[in-house]
Amino acid sequence: MAFFGKYLEVVPNARIVWTNEESDNGAVTTVTFEEKDGKTLLVMRERYPTKEALDIAIEGMDEAMPEVFEQLDAFLIARGASAGRP
Repeated sequence: MAFFGKYLEVVPNARIVWTNEESDNGAVTTVTFEEKDGKTLLVMRERYPTKEALDIAIEGMDEAMPEVFEQLDAFLIARGASAGRP
């Protein structure tokens, strides 16, 4: 699946905000990173323009989110970080 959008905010090691412009129902995604007890807590939030857009997005999340985090793990490992997720 192709993704299109733009970065709205990038704070190194703290926060990234971007638009998802694949359709009119695209979300604004915010990811924050916080150090806790020597580990990084990643929190991902998405804001959808309507309840209907959220409902459509939820349908595909069971398949999409594991792939997103597998790709993040691979990226971090390639950069020398450990993937401490279960």
